[in-house]
Amino acid sequence: MTDPLDHVFAALADPTRRAILSLLLEDDMAVTDVAEPFAMSLAAISKHLAILAGAGLISQEKRGRVKWCKLEPDALRVASVWMQGFGQFEPVNLDAFERFLARELSEGVPDPTE
Repeated sequence: MTDPLDHVFAALADPTRRAILSLLLEDDMAVTDVAEPFAMSLAAISKHLAILAGAGLISQEKRGRVKWCKLEPDALRVASVWMQGFGQFEPVNLDAFERFLARELSEGVPDPTE
């Protein structure tokens, strides 16, 4: 995949990655805090975060000894513009789109007790 749009849609195809984006809608988070609600290893979460970062959906920065993740909504803008090009979609209000994603993604956050 060389097209950035391919990376965005591939990253969004996974429910765990969509749930991670939902968590990051609220605020920047440390990697360990991102991993907390999931029943998987920190290494597995780190792989998901690497895919999201590679797609430009998040950025990561080291602050002291802690690695932080931040949502980068501009990558979603590229996907939105692409969808609008088909003319079947009304222009997307990105604020409304973000609220929609927050609602949809929060429903898909896995329950770590299951």
